[in-house]
Amino acid sequence: MSITLTLQESAAERLATQLPTPATLHVSGIVPSQAAAAYAPLAITATFVGAVTTDFALILTDRSFLAAAGGGMQSPGVVSAVDILRPAMEHAADAFDAGVLGELREEDAAGLLADPETAVFELRQSPSSDGGQTFGWFAVRVREHGTVRDTAAVRNAQSGAVSSRLGLISNVEMALTVEIGRTRMSVRDALALEPGKVIELDRSAGAPADVLLNGRLIAHGEVVVVDQDYAVRITRILDVAEGIY
Repeated sequence: MSITLTLQESAAERLATQLPTPATLHVSGIVPSQAAAAYAPLAITATFVGAVTTDFALILTDRSFLAAAGGGMQSPGVVSAVDILRPAMEHAADAFDAGVLGELREEDAAGLLADPETAVFELRQSPSSDGGQTFGWFAVRVREHGTVRDTAAVRNAQSGAVSSRLGLISNVEMALTVEIGRTRMSVRDALALEPGKVIELDRSAGAPADVLLNGRLIAHGEVVVVDQDYAVRITRILDVAEGIY
């Protein structure tokens, strides 16, 4: 089995462990893409850009678990399917080391499934030997012919080669977010928000703010005011390992 295929399988296994499903999921192995084709219009897709470019598509046979994971999703638009599934997709993308996972979209994945370079992994609610029910499929396509030599080679690729590849996307705009803190609340509490409500965050006053690029932590900084506008002064750039959370 090639190293590339091993990384694809690792991504599928990482996704299975993070999906907010009531039952534990297992990756039963690679299956023909035709198995997922009928459900392709319901796919959640995303593209990861790093040392290699990788396309993902999650095709589900049943989405009922999303309502429970979203606290009931009592108000449409408050918690979307892509919001609920993004942490699992990001965990899958981490199998390919440093990079950025783009926006998640709900779209037809028929084109991705039709590509012979795409590996399709079946997700089951129990090991296939037990005849478990098919929960869905996870399609992974690495846009690079041949195989990755090894994971160390990906991490330690010569800076000139990496810069050349990244130069192709240097003009792509990405969302930079400054976060001073966060908290968790139920959908019920979110719907009860009103002017004057105070929300306590998980960070003390004076603590550095997080700087996120497309949702990934890349730096710490302090909030300042420049010409009556808020800004952030970078105090620390994080390395790859520190930025994964």
